[in-house]
Amino acid sequence: MHLMALGMFLFETGTLAHDDLQRRSDWRHARTGRFGARDAAQYIGPGEETISLSGAVYDEIADGRVSIDTLRDMADIGEAWPLVDGSGTVFGTYVITMVDERHVAFMQDGRPRRIDFALDLLRVDDPAEAAGSGSAAA
Repeated sequence: MHLMALGMFLFETGTLAHDDLQRRSDWRHARTGRFGARDAAQYIGPGEETISLSGAVYDEIADGRVSIDTLRDMADIGEAWPLVDGSGTVFGTYVITMVDERHVAFMQDGRPRRIDFALDLLRVDDPAEAAGSGSAAA
């Protein structure tokens, strides 16, 4: 059973199991100053949507370095990947904007017993999808 998938990368016990998921969304409003009153505001569309995943992977369970390197390779490509949780909820299409890792409790050969990791994702819309959905609504 997997917790989440980013493209073909599965977040699960055998790779990276995240302990924490934080989702942040904002919406844009243009403001126009008015004399003697609060600014007028007009909704102009959705703003950024980000997801941050963090957790720890233990050497006894999985090789976290391989999984983190796979995520770094995905980020290097610069492509957007669909993000889906284990229950089938589709969050949208995301790019990887940050991978952070911290090695802790080293063994005699220099391998860490635990790697703490964090991953930041930014939602991006496919312009073709946005154009298609806009024309279908018109």
